[in-house]
This record gives sequence, structure tokens and C-alpha cells, in this order.
Amino acid sequence: MENSTSSQTAQNDLQVLRTSSLTGALERELEHLILTGELKPGERLNEIQLSARFGTSRGPLREATRSLQAKGLVDAIRNRGVFVRSISPKEALEIYDIRAALFGLAGRLLTDLVTDAMLARLNEFLVEMDEIAQQRDFDLYYPLNLQFHDFLIRSTNNSMLAREYQSLVNKLHLCRARGLVQSGGLAVSNHEHREMVDALASGNRERAQEAFFRHVERSKQRFTTTLGK
Repeated sequence: MENSTSSQTAQNDLQVLRTSSLTGALERELEHLILTGELKPGERLNEIQLSARFGTSRGPLREATRSLQAKGLVDAIRNRGVFVRSISPKEALEIYDIRAALFGLAGRLLTDLVTDAMLARLNEFLVEMDEIAQQRDFDLYYPLNLQFHDFLIRSTNNSMLAREYQSLVNKLHLCRARGLVQSGGLAVSNHEHREMVDALASGNRERAQEAFFRHVERSKQRFTTTLGK
């Protein structure tokens, strides 16, 4: 009897693990669809279509969407369903302000942590983004730009900062505008990146903090020029 109970418990634990793993995988897939724009702001997440697409039942899908709701990427509306969240221009501008403060802090922290290897990797990013900027290829530049920022944030070794910063970036994806491609914006953006890397190399905390903060402020200005277009 005891062996039977232990066996049942083990099976239950295994089922929970499988469900948890499936839910996590579905959450990552749905997040990818949202952040790449395949699922657009305001679009309803159709459980039947998504279940067929991923070959799963609706239970794990609902668990995954609850996690996405906690991240601020979807809204659940009673008796209507789950929708990709829409970010208003006002909210986006407020997010930029908070992001600028966090990114400035990241620059200050990195000044004490920067290494020759880190600077070498950052300069590799700059060279590659310069080449893409000359081609004015937004679709190539944008993901590399995200990798550059992610590398900086992760290099602070501050998990709370990274988590909060990524949450803000994810929300901005929902209202992503292509202001960078206007007026040579890709090259301008990467010039700001170079200012940031130079500030880190200088070892001056205040200079690094200001360069990182100013980059997001200028990104906010570029976003503002796209409003109403």
C-alpha cells in the first residue's frame, strides 16, 4: 500500500513537472510572437488556433497567458478573452523616463566592472552596427541593438536591475516605432553607443551614467517624432 502511494505521488510530481515545462515553453513562444510583432497590440489570443499550432491543450496555454499578463504583455478581459496589450503614447513616454534612470545606473555600475574583454566585445558590436547602419537596414540593426543593450545590462551582474529593465523594454516592444530609420537615425544611435563605450573606458562614473541616461533620452525624442505619423 505504501509503495502504491509513493508511486502515485511520483507520477503526480512527474505530471506537474511536465505541465510546468510545457507552460514555460508556451510562454516563451507566445512572448516571442508578441515581441516580434506577429501577434499585434490589441489582437486577441485565439486559444483554439494556438492549441492547434502548438499541439497542446488549452490548460497549459491559459497558464502561459497568466504569466504573460503578470509581465504586462497581455490583458485578460472578462467574457471577451486575452488580448495583446496596447501601450499608449503617454505610457510609453513614462516608460522611457524610468528606463533612462535604470540605464544610467547601469552605466555607473559598469564603470567599476568593465574589463578589456568586455570593451573588446562592445567594440565588436559597434563595428557590426556601423556596417549595418550604412545600409540603413533596420531589420538587421534592431536585433543587434537589443543584444548590445542586453550585454551591457547583464554585465552589471545585478539581477534585479536586469529584470526590471527587461520588463520595461518588453513593454516598449508593444509600441515599437521605426523612428531609427529616419534622418540617418541608425548611424546617430550607434554614435551614441560609441559615446557610452568611450565613457566606460574612461573609468569616470558620472560620465558613464550621463552617457547611458542621455542615450535613452534621445531614443525617447526619436520615438516622440513618430507620434501621429
